[in-house]
Amino acid sequence: MSTAGPIRTTVNGAILEVTIDRPKANAIDAATSRIMGDIFASFRDDPVLRVAILTAAGEKFFCPGWDLKAAAAGEPPDVDYGVGGFGGLQELPGLNKPVICAVNGLAFGGGFEIMLSCDLVIAAEHATFALPEINSGTVADAASIKLPRRIPYHVAMDLLFTGRRIDAAEAKQWGLINEVVPAAELMTRTREVAQQLAEGPPLVFAAIKEVVRETGHLPVQQAFDLVTKRKLKTVDVLYSSEDQLEGARAFAEKRKPQWKGR
Repeated sequence: MSTAGPIRTTVNGAILEVTIDRPKANAIDAATSRIMGDIFASFRDDPVLRVAILTAAGEKFFCPGWDLKAAAAGEPPDVDYGVGGFGGLQELPGLNKPVICAVNGLAFGGGFEIMLSCDLVIAAEHATFALPEINSGTVADAASIKLPRRIPYHVAMDLLFTGRRIDAAEAKQWGLINEVVPAAELMTRTREVAQQLAEGPPLVFAAIKEVVRETGHLPVQQAFDLVTKRKLKTVDVLYSSEDQLEGARAFAEKRKPQWKGR
């Protein structure tokens, strides 16, 4: 994986860290988005990597979203953003590994939407969040799809209609983020959570992500049928795996399981 350019990557064991580093504000243009898509696709397909952390350089900005300077220069909003859609995560198919977002500052617009594409979110106390697209004459498309499904409808519509800024405490109140920590502890805490997940059962995480992704729009009984009849690939693999047997044996033997991912 490339560590050059506007996106830096580092690997620590089974954990991939992806850092947006595009001064001054970490805004994302089409080229940067395509790089991110390639990075997360490689993460998805790498059998060694189990967890990813997404964060950004600096203390002021996580990501304000779409690079409006590129837009003003003529880059259209429907440009090719790469295999994963804007920011590399929102539309990436088959991403069945945990992704943690460490919000180190302002997360506006597309940056807010990229955060919504992660599985867990830990934010610094000074982080702020908003969907200001309404003020620039465009639609926060991913947020318009996802936000009313995540938080109360009227709160979602308030954020979409007004573009108002909320702080980390309010974001946590509405369930948009998991934890709020002092800025100095952000990466330490995020890496601690990532390590905990990296030591967990990768086949179970994969099954959880696919079940959630593929059943959210279905009636309950149809969702159960997909799972209990093993119609989802990750569930079928899990139920036939060594790890499934290892989990039961470890419980019976009162020891910590040794997950192999197979």
